[in-house]
Amino acid sequence: MDQDKIIKIYARSDNQIQLKMIPGHFVTSQSHITHYLDLTTMKSRCSEARRIASSLAANYEASIPVDTIVCMDGLEVVGAYLAEELTKAGVLSMNAHQTIYVITPEFNSTGQMIFRDNYEPMINGKNILILNGSITTGSTLNRAIESVLYYGGKIRGVAAIYSSVDSVASLPVHSIFQSRDIPDYHSYRSDSCPMCKNRQKIDAIVSSYGYSML
Repeated sequence: MDQDKIIKIYARSDNQIQLKMIPGHFVTSQSHITHYLDLTTMKSRCSEARRIASSLAANYEASIPVDTIVCMDGLEVVGAYLAEELTKAGVLSMNAHQTIYVITPEFNSTGQMIFRDNYEPMINGKNILILNGSITTGSTLNRAIESVLYYGGKIRGVAAIYSSVDSVASLPVHSIFQSRDIPDYHSYRSDSCPMCKNRQKIDAIVSSYGYSML
């Protein structure tokens, strides 16, 4: 991956939050994309994670209860800070301990999101906020929503660092970066990818864990 090509985009809500992206031809499990969005330091550096959490928390009113934050894409650090920010803002937890749980789902061999028996009490009957890294097509988020509903959760909101969509399954998506911030970012189905048609080399396979160069 050519680090010299890194482009930095600064958040409108906080100019100290920056999204790093690299242009190229990248493949995900769902689509082909024109940029790799590098969320690595956002996930692992406490100062960045806290700023992201503070920016996202501003979207939620104290009248909306949150019992559990389900962290997708390895965002547990951001999720912990988000729970703290929501608590400071007066967002109530309705569970017995009156505190917000921060949990991560598993995925089985078919890609279905599951929760083990010990985590089910944190989902069933609880008010859920789903936290995502990036939302492009919404297909992964749709599976997450279906899983939370299957386990008896009540989805109160969806938050993301980047989202190209404003809503999924009639739920509004609150994100720090939107399509207008990255107008050159595009996602294509594998069978209609113009980069493939132009025989542009695939640079890397990417997932929520990072990238693997080819």
